Amino acid sequence: MTIAVVLGMALLTFYFTGVEERQRNPNQAPQSLVYSQSVEVPLKRNRQGHYLVVGSINGHDVEFLLDTGATDVVVPERTAKRLGLAYGRRGRAMTANGAVTIFRTRIAKLQIGEITLYDIDASINPGMGSGAILLGMSALSKIEFSQRGNTLTLRQISG
Repeated sequence: MTIAVVLGMALLTFYFTGVEERQRNPNQAPQSLVYSQSVEVPLKRNRQGHYLVVGSINGHDVEFLLDTGATDVVVPERTAKRLGLAYGRRGRAMTANGAVTIFRTRIAKLQIGEITLYDIDASINPGMGSGAILLGMSALSKIEFSQRGNTLTLRQISG
């Protein structure tokens, strides 16, 4: 009986952890809609009203938080080290928490679904926690995006 209860609790914990993670980031495996002139990736808003999505930087899986208020793609330092991003010149940036020191860098290849962007300006933020990478306007300005209801659609035009 005890073994059955422990096993049941373990299964329920495993199941509900997955449910909670899918609610936090409903875009863990974004689907791409490929057309003759464009690629679209529809994203669902999470319970907090944010758009999180799994993508990649230079072939490494990462999690992005779409942030139209961020000038650049902003990478937490711990993540930047894991990705092997080069530290460029030191600078200062204004954030919601005030002025911070950052380091300029470039992302050779950034992907979300079938949308692929090359040579993207980015910053490494040593003071940022190890959460999601902020997908700022240095990347978002290279694609179209529109929101309808709880869906934000990213669109890359071919050519």
